[in-house]
Order: sequence, then structure tokens, then C-alpha cells
Amino acid sequence: MKIEALPELVNNDAALLHRGRYLTTTFMLEIGDKQHIVKIHEGRITDVTVAGVMPTWIFALRASADTWKKFWAAVPEPGYNDILALVRFGRMRLEGNLQPLMANLLYVKEVLASIRKLEVK
Repeated sequence: MKIEALPELVNNDAALLHRGRYLTTTFMLEIGDKQHIVKIHEGRITDVTVAGVMPTWIFALRASADTWKKFWAAVPEPGYNDILALVRFGRMRLEGNLQPLMANLLYVKEVLASIRKLEVK
């Protein structure tokens, strides 16, 4: 699955690591009925795992598998190009403590969008 590629995509991008250097958090990414826990330490993704029975996270991004597929397209269609557009049009839910997300919004957006690079290859 594409989500497992995040550590390699992010940790090999010096500019992205620099942008996220102050962020240490754990968030949940829900793709349809599958939940993944993403751990970040000082901008570096240290772990991506399938969530267990009672996952611990600071904030969560929840969307259908179809929504994520459209978001991760090499050239996403309008309304699917940005996580805030997904929220605006009711395609994504944000939950939990949103302060770390909002304080590092550009970094998180670029982390999630980095999966698009897999579509270009």
C-alpha cells in the first residue's frame, strides 16, 4: 500500500525535513476502514503502522478510500488537491488536538501529497 512509502518519501526530502524539524507527533490516517498510525519525530517519519485495538494519536484525518485515491492522483481534480479542500467539501474529517496540525499545516500537507510522486513514476 502507498502509505508504507511515507518514511522513504519524506525522510529523503531535505527541504521537507527542514520544514518539519519542530514537529514531533503521532497522528492517525484513516483510509476507508483501515487506520494507520504515523509517528513523526522532529520532521522525520519514524514509523507507519496499522492501528491496533485502541490506537493513541494526537489528531486524525479520516476519509474514504476513494477520496484518498483521488487526492493521491498524480494530478488531483479540483476539490481533491488539498486536505482543507477535502474538509471544506465534507470529504474528510479532522479530529483530536488540531494545534500541531495547524501549526505545521504546510509540512503535513506536503507529507501527505508526497505519495503523489509514486503516481508519476
